[in-house]
Amino acid sequence: MHIIIVGAGIAGLSAAVALRQGGHRVEIFEKSAFAAEIGAALALAPNGVHVLNSLNFSLRRARATRLLLWQVTHGSNLEPISVIDFNDAEERFGAPLMAVHRVDLHKELLRLALDENESNRPAALHLGMPIVKVSPEEGWVETKDGQRHQADLVVAADGVHSVIRRAALGRENDARYSGKSAFRFLADTKTLREDEGIRRLIDEWKPPGATIFADTANPDVERHMVWYDCQGGEVQNFVGIHEPARQDAIASADDQRGRMIQEFSHYHPDLVRIIRLANEIKCWPIFSHEPLSQWSYGKVLLIGDSAHAMLPFGGQGSNQALEDAGALGYLLRGVDDASKMQQRLKFFEEVRINRASRTQTMSKVSVGNELKVFDQVKKFANDNQSMYLCVLFWTSYRADIGKMSLFLSQTELSMILGRFLSAVVATHLADGNPDITFSKIASGFCRRTTGS
Repeated sequence: MHIIIVGAGIAGLSAAVALRQGGHRVEIFEKSAFAAEIGAALALAPNGVHVLNSLNFSLRRARATRLLLWQVTHGSNLEPISVIDFNDAEERFGAPLMAVHRVDLHKELLRLALDENESNRPAALHLGMPIVKVSPEEGWVETKDGQRHQADLVVAADGVHSVIRRAALGRENDARYSGKSAFRFLADTKTLREDEGIRRLIDEWKPPGATIFADTANPDVERHMVWYDCQGGEVQNFVGIHEPARQDAIASADDQRGRMIQEFSHYHPDLVRIIRLANEIKCWPIFSHEPLSQWSYGKVLLIGDSAHAMLPFGGQGSNQALEDAGALGYLLRGVDDASKMQQRLKFFEEVRINRASRTQTMSKVSVGNELKVFDQVKKFANDNQSMYLCVLFWTSYRADIGKMSLFLSQTELSMILGRFLSAVVATHLADGNPDITFSKIASGFCRRTTGS
């Protein structure tokens, strides 16, 4: 079948690779003149790595780096709060936790989509061709030059401000500014090591993985920094999530450096010094929208940020886009009868919408605040899944009762523990094990989480 993909970002290119490998003729329309991803690095969770592996993606060629630990520390004094060990991620999840530069990820996906040496017909990439109109009913898109291009399916991967979504839904773009922004910058490892204090930080203190520097002195304000390396350790990646007083227009690099220093001035001096040494700091406003109940409209399908733009808490934005691509490629593999398309798109929605919507909803809050969205998440779970939701909250984030007391009141802790225990009891009963007492589970759970 002939499939048009609008957008050549991570969602669009990964879908192009999956659909190309599934035997389809793929065309990609990208509005920019250069199909080059910009930005900093991102975390590839095991679910995303699984999809990339299925696409024959080379993590080595992309210079991906394993993240062995996920540590939360106090930003002011670098004292540890909690740590998750991912050394055995492959054993537990079937794939490692990785970090990759967006440009490297994009280049490897582009190679898999366009390389004539790969099996099946390569995708066709059209640059500098923004889409101005789309017909979900007839399955065509119109480019800025007035030409119309027909397809059996139009895949909208044109991001959070999707033109295709606006046309398909028949209303104005509903993406909204979240009130949060992200400072981002990369730093050359060799350059940082020229500073004695930072060299000690890298060599003697920094764990081999991702570190989150929490602002525990101001728990009512969303502010934290994230630090992990990429490109085989040659580059260090930094992100600073914050709530700016206003959503600023484009500012110079010096202005952004000054603003980031001001925002994190109470952090450890070595961290502030890293910010001062940064060559170029950019600040990106973070947009999202509420979960959509429908992703397919006639011959148009939304994927990636077009379908489920989410906040960065949990680091699942790109990984969910990869899941979209993997699911779409699998469901359309070998399908050459366009009359079967609607049924397959329905299957796709059944597989993806609730899962992505749960992740999208969870992304609204940082670690330790999951209880705030518990009831919202339940809306996207069936009866069996609802039984396990509390367990999901704990196993996904490896919450620690003692550490969470930094962020939650005793009442909130009691509520979330109670919901967890209720779910465990229900699970045991469902598994035919009624001889289980609430107190046994409670005592065992508390020993596991607090070490008492």
